Amino acid sequence: MRTRLAIRTHALLERIFPERRVFLKSDADTRFVRLRPGTQLMAFAGGALLVAWAITATAIILMDSIGSGNFRDQAKRDQTTYLARLNDLSGQRDSRAAEALAAQERFNAALRQISVMQSELLASETRRHELETGIEVIQTALRETMREREDARTALAALTDDLQEGGGETAVASAVDGAPVDFLADALARTAQERDQVVADAQEALRHADDLVHEIALMKENNDQIFRQLEEAMTISVEPLDKMFSRAGLPTERIMNQVRRGYSGQGGPLMPLAFTSSGSEPTADMIRANRLLNQMDRLNMYRIAAEKVPFAMPVKRAFRFTSNYGFRRDPKTGGRRMHKGVDFAAPAGTDLFATADGVVTEAGWASGYGRLIKIRHSFGIETRYAHLSKIRVKVGQKVSRGDHIGDMGASGRVTGVHLHYEVRVDGEAINPMIYIKAAKDVF
Repeated sequence: MRTRLAIRTHALLERIFPERRVFLKSDADTRFVRLRPGTQLMAFAGGALLVAWAITATAIILMDSIGSGNFRDQAKRDQTTYLARLNDLSGQRDSRAAEALAAQERFNAALRQISVMQSELLASETRRHELETGIEVIQTALRETMREREDARTALAALTDDLQEGGGETAVASAVDGAPVDFLADALARTAQERDQVVADAQEALRHADDLVHEIALMKENNDQIFRQLEEAMTISVEPLDKMFSRAGLPTERIMNQVRRGYSGQGGPLMPLAFTSSGSEPTADMIRANRLLNQMDRLNMYRIAAEKVPFAMPVKRAFRFTSNYGFRRDPKTGGRRMHKGVDFAAPAGTDLFATADGVVTEAGWASGYGRLIKIRHSFGIETRYAHLSKIRVKVGQKVSRGDHIGDMGASGRVTGVHLHYEVRVDGEAINPMIYIKAAKDVF
């Protein structure tokens, strides 16, 4: 069976690759090389394999070249898009910072205007009280003058009656001695002069009273305008703060009560301002003034509370967000884990700042966090700053919002230089961007 198969195979090869002889001739002799069908088949197969390998290698090289070119172009396009997006975000951040600065300037200008208006209001109120007192004194003097004028008229009528009743005796007396008649004439002249003076004084007092009434009306109109401007300024100043605390999810009234308890000292020059009616019914101006003073007190408490809540940004230089708050995939385990803060990426050594007033409770190395700073704030709030390259505060140190507390680094479990920033309320982590976004139009 094998011999027959071999014979058939050899015959097939003979038809395809007939036996060939290659003659090699030299000067001395002539030789030949016989190429059998099997040898030719092996040579053909080797050549075919070589050609196939060359074609395949060439195709692979061309495909790699084309693919790498596409990848480079795509990478360049992605890099261009990323840079454009980064520039756009930087521009938006700068515009937001400029808007926040402008809002802060408007807020400070409103506070200055409120202070000036309050001084004007107090001065006008004092002037009004003085004018009312002056009018009351003038009216008292006028009533006294009118009473004296009536007494003088009564005395003059009595003298006239006496003259008419005793005319004969008076004529005889004047014939004997003219002194009583001259005395009576002088008394009548003086009485008439005093009466005319009293009438003139009364008319002058009435004109002065009319002028005072007109001046009081102007002052009331001016006070009403000042009140309206103060109310508008307070509305513009207080409403954004109300919205800021509401957007941050903070219990506004509880925070106000806590601030009020912490700043409740009174007496001396720190006694709170208030208008009183001294036992009588309060006027509309007093009610409006006390309402404005209450709003100003609320604005001041808002200012105090805002310094103690982390509304500020921990990074003031150019940065980009590299990780948000929430669940993310762990590159080592492949599972999902909770990321309890936000990450800000910037060059190593970038200054980091406290986002609110507080006390440093921890400043050192912590597993996973690297170099870590913890700051305890009011209202049960705590902030954490992790992966620092340098710590610039100590435990127990009091810090204010905007104080330089450390430098950005890559300590602990990280893939690069960045700041891991956390906010915790009563020990529970919350999204720090809630506070930052709530204050973007205020600070």
